[in-house]
Amino acid sequence: MSTTRPDSPGSEESSESSGASGGRQTRSLSFDGRSGVVPLARDFARQALYAWGWLPAETADQRAAAEDVLLVVSELVTNACLHAEGPDEMWITCDNKVIRVEVSDRGTGQPAPRTPHRAGRPGGHGMFIVQRLCLDWGVVRIPGVAGKRVWAELGAPA
Repeated sequence: MSTTRPDSPGSEESSESSGASGGRQTRSLSFDGRSGVVPLARDFARQALYAWGWLPAETADQRAAAEDVLLVVSELVTNACLHAEGPDEMWITCDNKVIRVEVSDRGTGQPAPRTPHRAGRPGGHGMFIVQRLCLDWGVVRIPGVAGKRVWAELGAPA
């Protein structure tokens, strides 16, 4: 079940690491001055999933987990485009059990699933999708700094 806690339990500022498959690994992407940010973010996330062994998927569950990550990336970046003047940066972190996606923007709004959710209507599905697919998600604001970081965590397939 997803919540909108400011941050997930035990999380810490993302750190860069690489190499061993047992460690925490983070990649970041700056959107500064770029166009086509949604496909750019998806391609960036797909490359990370290949590097971390989530792709190519060997089973249907692994394929679905990777597709869920790419969908959440699309939804978070799209949400920043539609409601916050576009994304600034994206981080994707893997620790072999969880993938964490974070997207920063300069917007003041508070993302939330549209209530009530109207499945048959266009628009308003992004954060509902994030809430349904993710273990947890939330928003981090830093006092004195414009904008926010929207994060979401997805579990690895069994």
